[in-house]
Amino acid sequence: MSKGRMADSNWRAVFGHEEPYDEQVDGIETTLDTARDGGFVALEGACGTGKTMIALTAGIDLVRDPDTDYERVFVLTSVKQQLRQFEDDLETINANLPEEWNPVSGLTLVGKADVCPYNREGAGGIDDGNVYDRCETLRDRTRDLTGEGGSTTAANLAARARSQQIGLADSGSKGNGARFLETAGEPAPYPPELPEYDDGGPAGSEIEYCPFYAQYLEDLPEEGSDGDASEAVPFDFTETGLVTPEDLVSLSVKHGTCPHSVMGALLGQTEVVIGNYYHAFDPTTTGAFTGALLDDSTFVVCDEAHMLEPRVRDLVSEGVADGTLRDAETELSRVIQPIKFEREGRRAEGGSMTADADLVRAELNETDVSYDELEQVRDFLRALREELDRRVRAHLDRNDRGWQSDLTELSDEEIPLRDPGVPGEDEISEWAAREGYSDAIWVRAESVGAVVERILNEAEDEEKTRASPAVGRVLGEWYRQNHTDYFREIELERTWDETEPADSWRRAYTARLALHNCVPSDAIGSRLATFGGGILMSATLEPMEAFTEVTGLEYLESEGRPVVERRYGLHFPEDNRESFAVAAPKFTYDNRGRPGEENPTRRQYADALARIGRVPGNVLVGMPSYGEAEWAAGALEDRLESKPVLLDESSGDDVTESLKDEFFAGEGKVLVTSLRGTLTEGVDYSGDRLSAAVICGVPIVNTSSPRTKAVRRAYDDEFGDGFAYALTVPAVRKARQAVGRVIRNPEDVGIRVLLDERYARESWDSVRGYLPDGEREEFQPVSPDMLAFGLERFHERFS
Repeated sequence: MSKGRMADSNWRAVFGHEEPYDEQVDGIETTLDTARDGGFVALEGACGTGKTMIALTAGIDLVRDPDTDYERVFVLTSVKQQLRQFEDDLETINANLPEEWNPVSGLTLVGKADVCPYNREGAGGIDDGNVYDRCETLRDRTRDLTGEGGSTTAANLAARARSQQIGLADSGSKGNGARFLETAGEPAPYPPELPEYDDGGPAGSEIEYCPFYAQYLEDLPEEGSDGDASEAVPFDFTETGLVTPEDLVSLSVKHGTCPHSVMGALLGQTEVVIGNYYHAFDPTTTGAFTGALLDDSTFVVCDEAHMLEPRVRDLVSEGVADGTLRDAETELSRVIQPIKFEREGRRAEGGSMTADADLVRAELNETDVSYDELEQVRDFLRALREELDRRVRAHLDRNDRGWQSDLTELSDEEIPLRDPGVPGEDEISEWAAREGYSDAIWVRAESVGAVVERILNEAEDEEKTRASPAVGRVLGEWYRQNHTDYFREIELERTWDETEPADSWRRAYTARLALHNCVPSDAIGSRLATFGGGILMSATLEPMEAFTEVTGLEYLESEGRPVVERRYGLHFPEDNRESFAVAAPKFTYDNRGRPGEENPTRRQYADALARIGRVPGNVLVGMPSYGEAEWAAGALEDRLESKPVLLDESSGDDVTESLKDEFFAGEGKVLVTSLRGTLTEGVDYSGDRLSAAVICGVPIVNTSSPRTKAVRRAYDDEFGDGFAYALTVPAVRKARQAVGRVIRNPEDVGIRVLLDERYARESWDSVRGYLPDGEREEFQPVSPDMLAFGLERFHERFS
């Protein structure tokens, strides 16, 4: 790929604005120097630092520099608002490049469901629930029809689909005109229904295929030529600049080609790729889609990097649901039956078997999996489900007496399979050993699952996501991983299934065998090591020592790759803001009791919240949980006569977005939310959208959770202070993220309040030391009585 720039230019030609801040100059030049040595920058920058422009400018300069081996910038962010910021800044860069330069090519990654033309319009029998399986099946059929030994060509398939429109138009049917599938503002050259290929066989032998994928195959260069997949892209991406998902669909559909395939073709050719953590750390996603980006020609940007550790922990943990175990057992039985029935001289009733004995034998002969292993794994899965059922019932009998009488009262629960504070073998592994299930069954389950998938897909001529491979992978990991860094438990997630018996826990719950990676630092560090260099950035990385340890950056340093730290504080006018650390009693369960309980602590907090709530304009209140948010909203409604109080509850994105719009519209309001929700991070409250933010308590997660206890113990072993690393540091970062919503640009005026004496005073459980030096100086301790005086003084200054 051409570097697309003159060798003697520098990063200022890339930078999208007239004049950078001093922090941006230092950040860009530090990142360039570090990345040229194969290193990483850990950057904490307050809002307004311009972190996005720092990362993009440095990355693009490296890519365009003919003296480096960097070919692309790979942006990872966990927040949609930040993804949009990267898109906006890239477009700003392109709008201000020197005239003689090509625009910087960019691509935003999304899932197949977001770009499939049929799924987007609910056409062709494809929807969110089946889009992945249907896509793979249609692609396989299209390849089978057009590949070696196929009965037609890709060009013919695409032409057939187009000709259906011509026929409709000529016949005058369908409303005197052809019906085109239309999406992203562009009509496709195909009808909304999936076309079928008929080679003259009997009725019912027609084969459904995807015309968009057929066109993509037709556009690919011939096998053995010097071309690459980017030749199948139907537009000049070197001149297009940023290609958003909507652009991708529009440009691809117009040409009649597959948007998702075009996205894959662009991956390795685009200068800036914008995605999320899944695209770099999820084994399934990297194995099937983005693996080509994971090499030393990529400069990686980890945005909102304070979330890197918990997000990757989830991605590299494993689990398998009870229903998936059941499906895998059924799949194994379907593969076993043809051989079993043949040996017994029986025939399947009503043609219930999709595979025949010859097919099963042929597939087994091509692998090292035996028929006996199929039976052993099937029997193990059946016994495992029975043991899972026994354990769930025993747990509910102990903790929810009479649970069968009202299943609607059950809530999410965890059933630990060992003492989370004492590493040791889990009870499921111990049970399997007692029952005589050998280590080989755990180890071989993955190979067995792969064979079962291959047999069933060939027998049914349909690519589907089978349960057996996933179950086999989890069983293998369950056996292989150690019992300190990994914690095993049964998770009960509240669902509802009317098809299950009225007194069965399965009616109310989905049960899941979960294998949690408590210490993901190795997984993060080893993945970062595959990149040529990068920058990890957030407004809340401090304390840096803890961040570099839990994200595996120390591993990179031990490999001789530099890790450089940078900290940039809030540089907006200090006169425009007031910051209070209020020495109210600790907002802990011991002090406050249950929500709704009347006591001095709750009265002090309710009074303080009401004082802050009366500040003119919008006020954001962050509580440790949704339950506490409900209490706070009620207390504020009782005390605020003329200001509306909005309550954010655990809900879907649409409801949250609607609540946010209501908060921003009209006169000032109070919005009460949980710090575990989505309204305290990554949301733009700039301008007059927010006048004050107050955080009640230190939002430490539930320390009684078995999983939390296991993470804390694993961190004790790994880092020496599990409570600080696993609980306190993430909690303080959440609080800092929330109060950081107030001041977003030089003109913003607002108040920031940390309400809990642990922010104000030094004590055995104080968190004041976890605030960076600059913030610690700004958040001066005040008593609850002095808070009212400070608020009034600030109001007078700006009234």
